[in-house]
Amino acid sequence: MNVLIIEDEKPAARRLSRMLAALDIEAKQMLHSVEESLNWLQNNEHPDLIFLDIQLSDGLSFEIFEEIEVKSAIIFTTAYDEYALKAFKLNSVDYLLKPLDEDELKVAVDKFKENQPKQSDVQVNIDDIRKLLINPVDRKFKKRLSIKVGQHIKIIPIDDIECFFSENKSTYIHTLEKRNHLLDNSLENWEEQLNPEHFFRVNRTFIVHINAIKDIISYTNSRLKLILNSYSETEIIVSRERVKDFKSWID
Repeated sequence: MNVLIIEDEKPAARRLSRMLAALDIEAKQMLHSVEESLNWLQNNEHPDLIFLDIQLSDGLSFEIFEEIEVKSAIIFTTAYDEYALKAFKLNSVDYLLKPLDEDELKVAVDKFKENQPKQSDVQVNIDDIRKLLINPVDRKFKKRLSIKVGQHIKIIPIDDIECFFSENKSTYIHTLEKRNHLLDNSLENWEEQLNPEHFFRVNRTFIVHINAIKDIISYTNSRLKLILNSYSETEIIVSRERVKDFKSWID
């Protein structure tokens, strides 16, 4: 399998390369910008599969598709808004949300191997993707949710939620009333329905509301620790791969 990694953060690219090596896949080339990727793809045979980050150092990776016809299947690797990625209708194989998980990577690679398209069949509808990611203004996000409390149904405004979190394969919310409530759907499902201006997924376990953040503390390994207004049951750490996007989000 001929694999190319396009990722602007070199440590993240090297980590992905090591994860692929554990699956007996060698990434023979790693690129880090739109310009570098364009130059390479214009002068080399296109690989079978590209692991492609959306936000590169010099722009969105979609600019690559505007300049040249890419003949490779795509697996997006990104910390971008997950709801938009799920709406993609193109011949990419999959997407992986950062920080990358070894099991999820294996599933994506196996999916590619099982459904490997001929290069002549690969088509990327870049206009649809760009509309989804750059102009999500028409998307309707959750304003409230209802939960069952005993024999009652309680309506909770979305801005009364400090955080969503996963625990023991279940999903919960913590509210301004300092109470936890069990939800029916997964954290991934709820993330799709939340306004990204107000909520941010800081790691695989927590989604936090911007107004719930009381303090931000530097933590080990270039990470950040969040202190919320009332939730204090578990440490909330912004994963290293998401620190850059988190800082942009709070600005």
